[in-house]
Amino acid sequence: MTTRRPAAPMPESIRHGLRAKQHPARSVPCPHCGAAAHRPCVLRTRNQVMTQPHPQRISAWAQTTACCPQCQVTPTVPCHEDGRARLTVHNRRYQEAEETAA
Repeated sequence: MTTRRPAAPMPESIRHGLRAKQHPARSVPCPHCGAAAHRPCVLRTRNQVMTQPHPQRISAWAQTTACCPQCQVTPTVPCHEDGRARLTVHNRRYQEAEETAA
């Protein structure tokens, strides 16, 4: 019987390219259901795997990867409106995150 050699470690930049069929928001953990990074979101009540990530996860991904052109904040800083932090990010930040992911 032949033995298999262990696979060489793959750089994260290449790994991201191979996961092109997945939503890029899966690169961050989900704050809603607690799914780990690169794992699909699940419905907590039925433990059912979802095809798309939760909106909270998409918002967290946009916040960590893109600057917001509307309120002029850097990545990892939450969007704000009139000095108060928003629960979600601005739509323009989603667009900016999708452009940088492409």
